[in-house]
Amino acid sequence: MDVHNKETRSYNMSCIKGKDTKPEEIVRKYLFSQRFRYRKNDKRLPGTPDIVLPKYKTVIFVNGCFWHGHKECKYFVWPKTNSNIWEEKIKANILRDAKKIEMLKLQGWKVIVVWECELKNSVRKETLEKIKQQICL
Repeated sequence: MDVHNKETRSYNMSCIKGKDTKPEEIVRKYLFSQRFRYRKNDKRLPGTPDIVLPKYKTVIFVNGCFWHGHKECKYFVWPKTNSNIWEEKIKANILRDAKKIEMLKLQGWKVIVVWECELKNSVRKETLEKIKQQICL
């Protein structure tokens, strides 16, 4: 059972952003500090990647663990209410992600996926360094 009434839940869900999220900002600020230049949400590419580094022909997707169904992640749990709807929605997101990543790879782009849980304080530094290494390969 949901702890909020329908109107409150609707309002809360409407406040969830799809662009310029906190995890995206963390990655972008780090890249900028390392003198990488990028574009945000380039609609010309499949899936409108969160970060595009044209010089390195690399794109970065910063995925929320819940919305993109991060397997074996402590921050992802299947909802107990409306579980059929949520399962359908999250599985569709996972499929869509796989398709857009494949399309980008076929076009010669290097694809990096960063999960929200990888940007938590305890592991953020290692994750950001790993991203830097993957870009420069």
